[in-house]
Formats: sequence, structure tokens, C-alpha cells
Amino acid sequence: MPMPPLAGRHLVTSLPRTTRSLSLVRVHNPPILHSFSSAIPQRSGDTHSHYDPPSGWLWGIPPGEKREKEGWENVWIYGFFGGLLMGVVAYAYKPDTSIQTWALEEARRRLEIEGILPDPAQKK
Repeated sequence: MPMPPLAGRHLVTSLPRTTRSLSLVRVHNPPILHSFSSAIPQRSGDTHSHYDPPSGWLWGIPPGEKREKEGWENVWIYGFFGGLLMGVVAYAYKPDTSIQTWALEEARRRLEIEGILPDPAQKK
């Protein structure tokens, strides 16, 4: 049995909880999308399929034929992996600027000044 339309909010509180929660759900319709142009879009007259049927060969190259490299491939490969290698080397040799290293060196220096730790530069 369909529910009667609700005239006011006071009727909602008199309904059972499940009916009340379902009746308060609002469905928002998506906004109408307008194009920036007022011109009517042109339809293409092309009717043939743009689908290439599978030939059974990987990348469409028959077995026994050598693939030709394109001009940008070597530049991309050497540039990418060369940059990656340079980044790894730079990361491996970067200076240690952590607060823990500084605090350890500072504590050791202060303890050497107070005479609690022996100076490592002085050999016995």
C-alpha cells in the first residue's frame, strides 16, 4: 500500500522509524550539462568498424621479422634508467642531516669536554 504524501514535518515523527528514515531520503537528479557552444554537434558518416581483428601475432609482427625501433625509444630508455641510476647514487651519498646524528655528536663532544669520555684523537 503506497504511503500518503507527507504534508508537514510533524507527520514524520508519528511514523515508524524505518518508514521515517526511508521517507527523508532525497534523490538528487544530476544537473543538466550544457555545452559551451550553441552549435548542434555534427555526426560522422563513417559506418565501417574501427576494430582490428586479432592476427595471432604479438604486436602484429609475424614470427621471424625484426621489430623496428622508433626514434624516441632509445632516448626514453637511456634517459629514464640513467636518471634513475643518478638518483640512486645521489641518495646513497647524501649527507646525514638527521637530528639523531647531530644529537649523538653533540652529546659526545660535551662529554669529552667535561672529561667523562676520553678524546678519541689522543692515543695512549
